Amino acid sequence: MKVASQQRRAILRAAVGGVVGATCSTLANSAIAAEPLTITPLANDINLISGAGGNVVVVSTADGQVMVDSGAAEFSDVLLETLRELPSSDRIHTLFNTHWHKAQIGSNANIGQSGARIIAHEKTRLHLATDFYLPDQDRYELAQPAAAHPTESFFTGGETVIGGQQITYGHLLEAHTDGDIFVRFSHANVLVVGDVISPEVDPVLDWFGGGWIGGRVDALEFLLNNSDDSTRFVPSVGPAVGRAEVQTEYELMSTLFERLVELIRQGNRPEDSLAAGVMDGLSRNFHDPMKFVYAAQKSLWAHHNTLSHDIV
Repeated sequence: MKVASQQRRAILRAAVGGVVGATCSTLANSAIAAEPLTITPLANDINLISGAGGNVVVVSTADGQVMVDSGAAEFSDVLLETLRELPSSDRIHTLFNTHWHKAQIGSNANIGQSGARIIAHEKTRLHLATDFYLPDQDRYELAQPAAAHPTESFFTGGETVIGGQQITYGHLLEAHTDGDIFVRFSHANVLVVGDVISPEVDPVLDWFGGGWIGGRVDALEFLLNNSDDSTRFVPSVGPAVGRAEVQTEYELMSTLFERLVELIRQGNRPEDSLAAGVMDGLSRNFHDPMKFVYAAQKSLWAHHNTLSHDIV
């Protein structure tokens, strides 16, 4: 049994290119020593891996594994080990990134080194290929190594067939960042949508990274119009949910959008909007209401023509 385990690890290292550098090895060892990742079946050939910093969806096909998102870097080694427990584990065929935040791209480099193709929106490719500024931390996030970059990028959407499975994907315009996408596995009626839905944690609007509350409302409406009552939606955090949960979040975001537009037109700052009751009577409570309102109002100022025809 021990020999078999060692062989599996050796094959895994060969498949993903190994762990790069002493720092990565330290992080990987720390992750392996932590709680094991959780595997939840979504369909006969689709599994959700949680606990890796962000949700990872794995589809087993005759051509190899198809992944959506690759978790955070500190969980990379334990994530790749977990993939060995799933069917078609001899090869990672394709990885999709739902956007460019670090909890979604942490294993990109290891997976890219194995020869897998990586598909993402063009804005995600640009963010991973260049340094970009983080205003809340007053620093630049350095570009990812070349192996982590998408090998294929798109602007509007596309489709592909892998192992006989039809996969479609498309841009969700400025819902969370400027590079959000959905990935649809039609045979199982599963939509992976990253941080465009947020059933368990406060919705995040990366206003400096191109996300805004109007884009989120539009994206949620698109998901509702392109799904049915049996569709399962996979967020970046939390379990898969149904259409009812997406409908609830759409109504929540629509209400907040309408309230915030009016409050900003009246000259309210985020703290004023909060005091005026912008978050009152909603279908859910927010862990940090001020953080959300601040980001939402910053995002709206980037779309000032939405507020009024004569906003200066």
